[in-house]
Amino acid sequence: MSTENLYNEEAKAKIKEMVEDIDFAMMATHLSKHPIHTIPMSTKKVDDEGAIWFLSGKDSTHNSNIETDSRVQLLYSKPGSMQFLTLYGRAYITTEHSILKELYSQSDDMWFDGLEDPNLTAICVNPAEANYWDSKHNRLATIFKMGIATVTGENPEIGQSGKIVL
Repeated sequence: MSTENLYNEEAKAKIKEMVEDIDFAMMATHLSKHPIHTIPMSTKKVDDEGAIWFLSGKDSTHNSNIETDSRVQLLYSKPGSMQFLTLYGRAYITTEHSILKELYSQSDDMWFDGLEDPNLTAICVNPAEANYWDSKHNRLATIFKMGIATVTGENPEIGQSGKIVL
């Protein structure tokens, strides 16, 4: 696996590509205490600056944690495609109607009573640093390449990993 560290625009593009492909993340809050609080979250949007947006309940534990300490860790995983991404950054919560309207979809009715639900908030995570592993192949192809490498003794080119700095 080759290493490629990414910065600035390349970093934002890689985050956007991987986050949109994977969608669901485990959001970890309460990072200074143990155990940390984690919850699965569906990504609603990655904006042009690389910020990642989610919808959340105002009364949720993770919203409360973010209000106390804005540091968050996002963990994205798509094992079938051998894609993994971890992002560390700061989060903030907004109830700005135009943002909620942009992010809200009919599927969110499972969690909220429509766009006017007083419990509806958006969380914006501004990544500061990330690490990624992206094989560019599915799991079967990666295992096959690793098997060939075992027989030949060569290092297989199975993808990229690296640090993303914004």
